[in-house]
Amino acid sequence: MRYQAITWDRLAEELARHLDAPAPVGDGWLKVGIDGPPAALGGELAELLAKELRTRGRSVHLAGTDGFLRPASLRFEYGKQDPDAYYSGWTDVGALWREVFGPLEAGGNGRVLSDLWDPVTDRATRSPYVTLPPRGVLVLHGPFLLGHWFPFDLTVHLRLSPAALARRTEESWTLPAFARYEKEVGPGEAADVVVRADDPRHPAWTGIRR
Repeated sequence: MRYQAITWDRLAEELARHLDAPAPVGDGWLKVGIDGPPAALGGELAELLAKELRTRGRSVHLAGTDGFLRPASLRFEYGKQDPDAYYSGWTDVGALWREVFGPLEAGGNGRVLSDLWDPVTDRATRSPYVTLPPRGVLVLHGPFLLGHWFPFDLTVHLRLSPAALARRTEESWTLPAFARYEKEVGPGEAADVVVRADDPRHPAWTGIRR
């Protein structure tokens, strides 16, 4: 896999340019997934991309999987530091399909949620629905996004080497979950764009491979 040096701002510009190019999407919505461990800071790239798209006149709905966690009683059923539960049982995938992707399907009404569950209070956030207008863009960020068949139009994987991931991850008990993700999903091969982010000051990318 060949990488080219790039800045985060330039990366956001290139992704926005690709998404804003004429395409046969009609009045539908575009859906972007920014996949990567929390240590890769995917939320920051998502913010940059959203800002760049808005300067181009596109409406953007920005969301993170950390706003769609399952209740603590379900997340911690096997303990608070179970890597297998973290990998496959923390995110409420059904809620993402129902509250985010479903309304953006053909014939949908575009009414989506930014979040559903507050992990701090362990209560529903009761956030209001927002309507993403036709030709708007969903930008969803979080770990393990590529293993659920979400209908993304563009996927970006933020890649950390095992050494960098271990060094930058505070919750070291989660590391086996990312190793399992690499083995079972192969995000570096599945994503449309791979960004090497071992040194956050000097990212490099593959370009858009589709």
